[in-house]
Parts: sequence; C-alpha cells; structure tokens
Amino acid sequence: PLRMLVPTQFVGAIIGKEGLTIKNLTKQTQSKVDIHRKENAGAAEKPITIHASPEGCAEACRMILDIMQKEADETKSAEEIPLKILAHNSLVGRLIGKEGRNLKKIEQDTGTKIIISPLQDLTIYNPERTITVKGSMEACANAEVEIMKKLREAYENDVVAVNQQANLIPGLNLSALGISTGLSVLPSTPGARGAAAATPYHPFALLEQEVVNLFIPTQAVGAIIGKKGQHIKQLARFAGASIKIAPAEGPDASERMVIITGPPEAQFKAQGRIFGKLKEENFFSPKEEVKLEAHIKVPSFAAGRVIGKGGKTVNELQNLTSAEVIVPRDQTPDENEEVIVKIIGHFFASQTAQRKIRDIVQQVKQQEHKQ
Repeated sequence: PLRMLVPTQFVGAIIGKEGLTIKNLTKQTQSKVDIHRKENAGAAEKPITIHASPEGCAEACRMILDIMQKEADETKSAEEIPLKILAHNSLVGRLIGKEGRNLKKIEQDTGTKIIISPLQDLTIYNPERTITVKGSMEACANAEVEIMKKLREAYENDVVAVNQQANLIPGLNLSALGISTGLSVLPSTPGARGAAAATPYHPFALLEQEVVNLFIPTQAVGAIIGKKGQHIKQLARFAGASIKIAPAEGPDASERMVIITGPPEAQFKAQGRIFGKLKEENFFSPKEEVKLEAHIKVPSFAAGRVIGKGGKTVNELQNLTSAEVIVPRDQTPDENEEVIVKIIGHFFASQTAQRKIRDIVQQVKQQEHKQ
C-alpha cells in the first residue's frame, strides 16, 4: 500500500461532505482508502493508507494532492504542499541506494527535492521514515510513482526471502499474531552466518536457538499452563518454541520464571502470547501496560559492548526502546562464560531491546572471529 501523511487541516476536504469526495476517489481509482483520523490525536498530520494497484495508488495520490492544493488556495493556508510518503525503515535504504544514487536519480528525473526523516525519529511504535517530496504537484505525483516502484521492489524481495525462510519455520503464520508480515516487526539483523548472509535485511536470518527467561506473576502461572497443561502445550506448538516454567524460588516468591527456547521468530510469538494472556486475564489493570522482566545471557566478553563507553550504549538502548536495560556490573560469569542482561518493559520495548542486544553480540562475535 501507499502510505501518505497529510496535514490534519486537509482531512475534512479529502473526506468531503458526507464522505462524497473520498467515495468518488475510491471509485475512480478502484482503491481502498483508510484515513487514520483517530491516530495521534492532536497531531498536525494524519496517516492515510491506500490499497490499490500501483496505478491506482498513483492516481489516488494525484487526486489527494489536488484536493489539498485547492483547499490551500481557498484558505490561503500554504503555498506549496509537500507530498509525504511513509515507508518502513527496512525498505528505505534500498530507495536511497548506494551513496544516494537512486534518490538523486528520482530527484533529477522528476525535478523534485526529496528529504528523508532521520533514523533518530524512529520508535518502537513508529518503524516508518517520512519521505518528503517538494516540487510542483505534477512533479510530486511523478516522484511518487518512482519512489513506490523502488519500495515495492524492496518489499517484494523481502517477502520472497521471508517465504523461503518460512519453509524452515514450520507453522509460521504471522497473521495469527495480528502481524501483517514479518517485515513490519523485527528490526534488521546484520548478515547472519551461512546462507542467509547474502540478504542483508532478513527478519529471521538468525535461526539459532535463543533462550529468554521471562518473569511472570506467580498467580498467573495457572493461566499460562491452562487446564491439564493444554494452554502451554498449545502455546509451544503455535510459537514453535520450548516453554517451561521453572519451580518457585521459595514458598512466597512473587514471580516465576518461564524459560523460552527457540529462534527469534518463536521468541516473538511466545512472548507476545504470554504478554497478551496476562492482559486478557487481568493480571494488570486495564489502564496499565503489561510490563515484564526478561533475562537474556550474553558472552561476558560482549557485556562491555552492550554497556558502551561510560554506559553510552545501554542509555541509547533505553532511550530507543523505552525498556529498562540493566547489565549488572559485578556478575561472575557462569560455566559458559556468560552473564545476564535484564530487560524490563512492555512487549514491543522488550522485543526490540532483545533484538538490539543480540545484534550487538553478533557484531562482537563476528569481530572476534575475524581477529
């Protein structure tokens, strides 16, 4: 789909009286258009998602630009309205191209100026970059065609890659998780070892087994296990992970440890379902986010890298993911020369922190390996 960002003040004009303008637009372009009016209340801009053929998207984009321009002329509110396209961060690199070549070519061919929002603006809730196109309406519309061509190409390549991997992960059904495709959730992982290394961005490239210890309230154990262990068995099957609940530390322990073993994809599914279950069963009040503590082990030689100089990396991690990340200082490494990193946060924050930390470890391992 084409995702656009439009100034909130133009949303009314795009919808039109009794929704006539938008109805006409969808009919003419044979598209489905979602205007996310309720999203980011009070924000100056609203996202619009257009589902159609590439030609339909281009036509709808042209019409929306036209409506906004007319409205702006009438209200004298803006001189030139830029076109803003939203794209998932994992696709933007290929739009930009080596040394910015693809982007420069589109600018030259269409007579536009294109600016892409900085990486720092990304958050867990917003994995999208904003591509701002400035130029005449005609130029912007032409640029949309070229930009989307590149993004769709990148996306299709990724889908092929994910499907190839999916054959390796039995029962991979992301839609069951409410995720449209794996691309929208997992941040990219630097090239993995082996066959997947050729594809730089690959959500499930690292099919190695990971172990995550997730701590849940003791009183929630029954809900996770289910009648005669049915729920936990089903969960393990669904996620493709091994899920075990460790014995209680003592008679009045407030938390129990759930040990989840499986590749990144399985971790995402298993942890997601556990967070969801705790919410459903009201172990957290309706107003509060489910926040859990997760422990992952990292090689002791990589722990310093996770912390960073003067705690810089760990602070950046916390800012980026809004999870709390703690690398206890005075740990004695275990028999495998590993130490524990604690991550406390809601599901997406925790997932992103886990992935980022594993990325760092992966990089350190690759460097060690080279040396």
